[in-house]
Amino acid sequence: MRIATIKNKGAEAAAVVTAKGIIPIEVINEKLGQDWATDTFELIQSGQLDEMNNWYRENGKVEIGNLNTGVISPKNVTYAPLYRRPRKIWGIGLNYVDHAADLAEKAPNTEPASFMKPDTTIIGNQDEIKIPLQSEKTTGEAELGVILGRKCKDVEQGDWLSAVAGFTTIIDMTAEDILRKNPRYLTRSKSFDTFFSFGPQLVTPDEIEDVMKLKVATVINGKIHAENVVSNMTFPPDYLVSFHSKVMTMLAGDIISTGTPRAVHINNGDVIESHIDGFEPLINPIIDLKNF
Repeated sequence: MRIATIKNKGAEAAAVVTAKGIIPIEVINEKLGQDWATDTFELIQSGQLDEMNNWYRENGKVEIGNLNTGVISPKNVTYAPLYRRPRKIWGIGLNYVDHAADLAEKAPNTEPASFMKPDTTIIGNQDEIKIPLQSEKTTGEAELGVILGRKCKDVEQGDWLSAVAGFTTIIDMTAEDILRKNPRYLTRSKSFDTFFSFGPQLVTPDEIEDVMKLKVATVINGKIHAENVVSNMTFPPDYLVSFHSKVMTMLAGDIISTGTPRAVHINNGDVIESHIDGFEPLINPIIDLKNF
């Protein structure tokens, strides 16, 4: 199943993505006699996402496919971020060796280089990324996002998918010139407003044949800048979920952004995209606040 948050009737609402279009969960509840949460974050936190996905796989997909009203064409949909207030956003630095080379740094090989980001960085598909006044060199980075589906602690790698609600596309930003001044400036360099684009769709694990075979690409102005396969991560998603759950209790809706194949220097007027095999692309135009 694929879930999106769309702008509908002046609000941000959860919807199911189907072959024929986008259907708000409000419509599914009304037409099919269901009572699912109509907010994506609530859907995950309440545990209803798993219940809804089981229903969808059994017969719900057919029932939704038979609906003739309330279906929104993809070309008429405006996506919002999947949600705006996760309790935690974990980022993983230098998780591909190629990216470490960008910064002339040695890639961590014993433990992940983790950092956290505030939720005020969150934007969605087609929202503007704003290069801040304080930075002369900001980079954008396409990444695979892992969304936790339940409260968990000390998850073993072999059981990691039981803790995962789904996966999504992410574009993470870094004020690289600030980071280069001193590695202790990492949090500040990652935390400017608009520095975490998130969505547009959550893809449940059963929709993905093999996470390790997914190709992640950073695309700038329509051209692939860098791409790599998840299997080439130093610390793959199963390890990251287990590792961070052994640091702290992970909560439903927490996000782990798993690292980028390579960052790209972004400039005013550029358009950056995160492409992952089988996922709806995440696309953001860029403006430089120093030009205004």
